[in-house]
Amino acid sequence: MRTTKVRLFRTPADILLLFFARATRLFAYGFLSVVLALYLDAIGLSKRQIGLLLTLALIGDALLSFYITTSADRIGRRRMLIAGAVLMAVGGVAFATSTSAVVLMVVATVGVFSPSGHEVGPFLSIEQASLSQLVEPSKRTHVFARYALTASFATALGALAGGGVAGLLQRAGVGIAESYRVLLWGYAAFGVVLAVIFLRLSPRIEAKRAATIASRFGLHRSRGAVLRLSALFMMDSFGGGFVIQSLLVLWFHLRFGFDIASLGALFFAANLIAGISALVAARIAARIGLVNTMVVTHLPSNVLLMAVPLMPTPLLAVTVLLARYTISQMDVPTRQSYTMAIVAPDERSAAAGITGIARSVGAALSPALSGALMANPALLAVPFYLAGGIKIVYDLLVYRGFKAHRPPEE
Repeated sequence: MRTTKVRLFRTPADILLLFFARATRLFAYGFLSVVLALYLDAIGLSKRQIGLLLTLALIGDALLSFYITTSADRIGRRRMLIAGAVLMAVGGVAFATSTSAVVLMVVATVGVFSPSGHEVGPFLSIEQASLSQLVEPSKRTHVFARYALTASFATALGALAGGGVAGLLQRAGVGIAESYRVLLWGYAAFGVVLAVIFLRLSPRIEAKRAATIASRFGLHRSRGAVLRLSALFMMDSFGGGFVIQSLLVLWFHLRFGFDIASLGALFFAANLIAGISALVAARIAARIGLVNTMVVTHLPSNVLLMAVPLMPTPLLAVTVLLARYTISQMDVPTRQSYTMAIVAPDERSAAAGITGIARSVGAALSPALSGALMANPALLAVPFYLAGGIKIVYDLLVYRGFKAHRPPEE
């Protein structure tokens, strides 16, 4: 056991700080996602303004991520991480102190917010690049699996904490808007904590300057592979966007009449299962390779996804969905590890950022289509078939295009 720890944590302090940073950030995202839209409604914004603000937040995060992640290896990874944390803190303060729709929309565009509770902003891409530099290639996928597990647990706990704290405050007589504002101050405080964590990172996370080559958007020799992966990842996310969690919640409510408490318990369990499954993915990848693991685990999960609307009872539908979650996220740490493996060290932040932005853009395109389909009872199951079908095609294209492009450790 002692030998494994030495190999896995070649630079223990930096790795632990990066893990702690992600747990802190995802916990904050988790509780913010529970109350953000409710807070905006409570302070008087219209539903149209709320929708526009959330859209601007996602667009702003994508643009910010593109600039920071493609510049991080040149300007400095730690500097860019600290800048992102400061924007997170400033955004929380602005939302807690202003009720102007115009001000909040501007802040949402330039700040770092996560309306969905999932990872946004520049942090993930730079942290992936840093972790890849801090661990041996043979241990990278195992570290990424634990990194994904940390995020899943932190998000789930943050969502529970956000709803619980707001509920306690309201039962104690605190106004609705004020109870949510407390959590926004907490979000700002987590941004400060995040900046302090990043300040403690050592220079060992930085890209090796001697190896840095003049490039466009932070890429040079791996540009072709990254662009092909980005196109495929966008396709995968476009398919997944038809069945994002909020739409799955809506489908189970419409199809089987699930109440909010049952839905909350269902997706809390689903997210925990998905996080734990990442650990298994690392073991499989060590035996059959990263690309094979991405495809072998993803294909059956998409078949299970298409089977969910075919189930005649709520119990069977839930069972199939949870079975899908046991393998559906195994491609996440393997996909991230593969991307880091096939690019040069000084391209890692840019590669992670560009592929991440491609996924964000893909996922943003399909929910509106899915919502329109679900509005027609006769087409309620169609989003599942579109999602599963598109993602199966993605799996086949990934295998065809990259099965021969093996990472160095394989």
